[in-house]
Amino acid sequence: MSSPQTPAAREPGSDARRPGGEARERADAVRAWADAVREPGAAARELRAAARALGRLAVLTLLIPVGVVLMTVFLLSFLLWGCLGIFPLFPAATRMVRSAAEAARWAAGHWSGVPVPPPYRPRPALERTLHGWYWTGHDYHRNRWLAGLALRVRWLWTDPATWRDALWLIADPLVGGAVAAAPVLLVGAGLYGIVQAPLPYDLPFGGLPALLLGLLGPVPIVAGLALARPALRLHGRWTGTLLGPTERSRLARRVEQLTEIRLDATEAQAAELRRIERDLHDGAQARLVAVSLRLGAAAALIDRDPEQAKRVVTDAQENVTQALQELRDLVRGIHPPVLAERGLAEGVRALALDVPLKVEVRTELPGRAEAPVESAVYFAVSEALTNAVKHGDARHAAVHLTHAAGLLRAEVTDDGRGGADPDGGSGLKGIRRRLAPFDGTLTLTSPPGGPTRLIMELPCVLSSPRTSSC
Repeated sequence: MSSPQTPAAREPGSDARRPGGEARERADAVRAWADAVREPGAAARELRAAARALGRLAVLTLLIPVGVVLMTVFLLSFLLWGCLGIFPLFPAATRMVRSAAEAARWAAGHWSGVPVPPPYRPRPALERTLHGWYWTGHDYHRNRWLAGLALRVRWLWTDPATWRDALWLIADPLVGGAVAAAPVLLVGAGLYGIVQAPLPYDLPFGGLPALLLGLLGPVPIVAGLALARPALRLHGRWTGTLLGPTERSRLARRVEQLTEIRLDATEAQAAELRRIERDLHDGAQARLVAVSLRLGAAAALIDRDPEQAKRVVTDAQENVTQALQELRDLVRGIHPPVLAERGLAEGVRALALDVPLKVEVRTELPGRAEAPVESAVYFAVSEALTNAVKHGDARHAAVHLTHAAGLLRAEVTDDGRGGADPDGGSGLKGIRRRLAPFDGTLTLTSPPGGPTRLIMELPCVLSSPRTSSC
């Protein structure tokens, strides 16, 4: 009689013969092969990203002499103004410095991933008095060109960002240049040592340093590539520290924006009240007065001519019906009932049915926003569709509502003739005015010939239909 086989005495590969064992082994082999393929691909991507960062650092390093030249020109213009009173060179030099600073901000945002907004104050407008003189905010000038030059010089001189640009121009070749050049020099030194080592003669700057670099081999190259991406990010932060807006300038700009928003909101509220009063006076109120007169006439005719009195009452009933419709339209213009009851998505769908063009509506909203936010987006979309019909001669339009990363986004696209001016027209200004109280932004793309695309974004957190936070 054969003894039962213990687990230790099982033949090799017996697991694979069990149900599902072979399939599991095959799946493990495929997974291992996929990991082996994926790892070299990830390493190659990292190497390419490091090489790209190193190339950008090399460009920043090569631009250091340009910064030194600009610093010399700026200091020379400052000295000529202070010592000899020759000031026209100062605005030109400042313009060049600002162009270089703007290029540095662009590099910080697109290369280092550190967005740096411009901190400059808006340029003041030149005012002309009733007597024909030009006022610069400091003195009067008869000549417009001299007044404009004086205004520009004063604007540049009193803007703190001008002197922060000058500080960046002086310090960047030392600090930013060192950060950008360190990885580039490491890689260059490693390549120099590798090229120098097998040669029977010494290259320039050879000797003991070249021998040490040859012994180290690729270590400096690996170190330079490893430091390239952190150095590029550090260079972007350094640029943002000096060329970005300070907390004080941010607060000052915010105060200006809130002041403009308050003025716009006050004007919009007054205009809306005038519109409601005009609509009531010319519409529902006039019809109700007519109804009162007709009912009085019907009361006088009811005994003498019942048929005529009946016709007068019928006319009065029609006037009442029309007055009710006008009141409904007025209420819809203040806050549409469908928007209050069903939310923004259904409100925009109902709006699309009333527009005399084919509108495709797509919504991806998991919840509802506050009523003021929904109202602002609703009327902004309504204004955009009205502009598409009235000014763009569009036949088709599309509305896409989404919410992601804390932003409520409404995109309106039409196939009209395009060419819309973002700075002109009351419609676009009205949309901006509606979005401004909620820190909303409006982006317009409208090339001649179309299509026109409006993107409206408002910071907002959606929640359930009953509660939300914005």
